[in-house]
Amino acid sequence: MGELMPLLMQGAWITIQITVLSTLLAIPAAILAELGRRATWQPIRWFSICYVEVFRGSSLLVQLFWLFFVLPLPPFNIELTPYQVAVLGMGLHIGAYGAEIMRGAFKAIPKGQYEACTALNFGRFSQFRRIILPQAMVAAIPPGTNLLIELLKNTSLLSLITLADLSFRAKQLDQYTFETVKVYALTLLLYFIMAQCISLTMRRIERRVQLGRMGGSLR
Repeated sequence: MGELMPLLMQGAWITIQITVLSTLLAIPAAILAELGRRATWQPIRWFSICYVEVFRGSSLLVQLFWLFFVLPLPPFNIELTPYQVAVLGMGLHIGAYGAEIMRGAFKAIPKGQYEACTALNFGRFSQFRRIILPQAMVAAIPPGTNLLIELLKNTSLLSLITLADLSFRAKQLDQYTFETVKVYALTLLLYFIMAQCISLTMRRIERRVQLGRMGGSLR
């Protein structure tokens, strides 16, 4: 086991980096996509709808292949590293699913909140930033946690674009050592630990946010 873990940990570190960076891209992508679908200007609305439907309705693997193999070809001539493809592809894919979560979160906000903002003479931006978005983000945490775990598991596809993530390193070790059971048992354990870390972190964030809201209501 001692000779297996260093290489697996290198792959796990790449997986963690991709998960974190993709999440940082997916969250604003989800919010902006949902706001775009509510826009009054039709081009923005149609662009947002197309983004969500295309990335949500097609295979992640095909999207990654498009970014990695097709974009470098004419007429695009855009070359991205495997790392950049991983962050961009995973972030945009999960962001499209996140837009649906944000749609439900915005709908869950009572109409009275909007009416109270109007009564207090809040501008649209202040209303959104101070009242609507914080409440929507709280409502989005539980389903968003599942989506982040799905993002983590989907990183196993990145080995197909030559990124040395955890799955890539596991395949290397399996071919080199022929200790299939041990290699993939450790790989399974590492994925499980990372998923539990995401779950525990999101629960802690949700708990702190709820306590903050209770404290605010008491004041």
